[in-house]
Amino acid sequence: MTQNYFPRWKVKTEGTIAPDETLPLGQTLAMGIQHVVIMFGSTVLAPLIMGLDPNVAIFMSGVGTLLFFLIVGGRVPSYLGSSFAFIGVVIAATGYAGTGLNPNIPIAMGGVIACGVVYALVGLIVMWTGVGWIERLMPPVVTGAIVMTIGLNLAPVAVKGMGATNFEQWYAAVAVLIMGFVAVYLRGFLQKLLILVGIVIAYILYWLLTNVMALGKPIDFQPLINASWVGVPNFSAPVFQPEAMILIVPVVVILIAENLGHIKAVNVMTHRNLDPYIGRSFFGDGLATILAGFVGGPGVTTYGENIGVMAATRVYSTLIFPVAGCFAILLSFSPKFGALIQTIPGPLLGAVSVIVFGFIAAAGVRIMIENQIDLASSKNLIVTAVTLIIGAGDFSLKIGGFGLGGIGTATIAAILLNLIMEDKKLKKE
Repeated sequence: MTQNYFPRWKVKTEGTIAPDETLPLGQTLAMGIQHVVIMFGSTVLAPLIMGLDPNVAIFMSGVGTLLFFLIVGGRVPSYLGSSFAFIGVVIAATGYAGTGLNPNIPIAMGGVIACGVVYALVGLIVMWTGVGWIERLMPPVVTGAIVMTIGLNLAPVAVKGMGATNFEQWYAAVAVLIMGFVAVYLRGFLQKLLILVGIVIAYILYWLLTNVMALGKPIDFQPLINASWVGVPNFSAPVFQPEAMILIVPVVVILIAENLGHIKAVNVMTHRNLDPYIGRSFFGDGLATILAGFVGGPGVTTYGENIGVMAATRVYSTLIFPVAGCFAILLSFSPKFGALIQTIPGPLLGAVSVIVFGFIAAAGVRIMIENQIDLASSKNLIVTAVTLIIGAGDFSLKIGGFGLGGIGTATIAAILLNLIMEDKKLKKE
């Protein structure tokens, strides 16, 4: 019997919601909004650092998510957002000074498109040849270590985001507890909205402590009041400069590792085998990156924050993501919403990051446990240990003019160590 291109989603209201299951319409809409809120901070932050228009990034995150959903046939639950892997090379290629819009956006976009083309080609090769060679390069010990590294590499960002003052740090700690209590003690659908509910409760608490009781820096609502309801993102066309393209294309290694690691994590969490869709996943991610480059947006990737939300809520329904994608597209034309998100206090975003990035790292641990990775093996122990420390410590290397950040060096180290080392058990005393 021929499998339908799209699954036939069955409605389910309790327990774990599998990729081919769905919540009722109203709950699906709410879950989609939660995923947009969660991705918003990082998807906006990445283009701001590179000097790109954040509204273009939000627009392309929505478009890319819809394209990805169509290409994988609604089989892989994933949201695409701005990739941080492009930050260093885009800044290097454009000479961006760090303030305002990047005057050399077109040059960067040519490189982003070239990277997307290579990524899409890898996806086509995997679709044609199968996923075996990818799995030999990246077995569970490698993907598990890389997924853990993605979460741990972001840990300093989360901790720093919890604030600089004593008040902000204590508030952030309380906000983490609030989200923890929401996750553990709420029941029903509200528990599945634990991040969104936690943000709302902690936001109100911050407003009371600062705007009402004057205990810290108050929320400034003036930018929200002044923002327009409707505005067109600042789209721009690419320029293809060979030097920039050569500099940016190697980022594809990181994108492949992130995408594969996320799929392996979802495999473990859902107890479903999504490996047959790895090629399509790469191809969809690559096409979305190409499109982003043609309009002035950053390259995109499957988002760890959203993987973390799925791990927390146990809702993996793929129908949530076209809802989130459409919502993101609408919001990209509303500066008012962007201004609203910007009112979320920094310490609260830091607290959310602690939870979400921690979920990513925990998903890597779970990959290893579910695949029964034997850490008594010298090879597995070295691969895991080196990958974690290099990634968590953000060890960087420059190869020619191309700079690899912590995740990139950790990914390459994990792959190479796994290939060249023999598998020997540690001697027991």
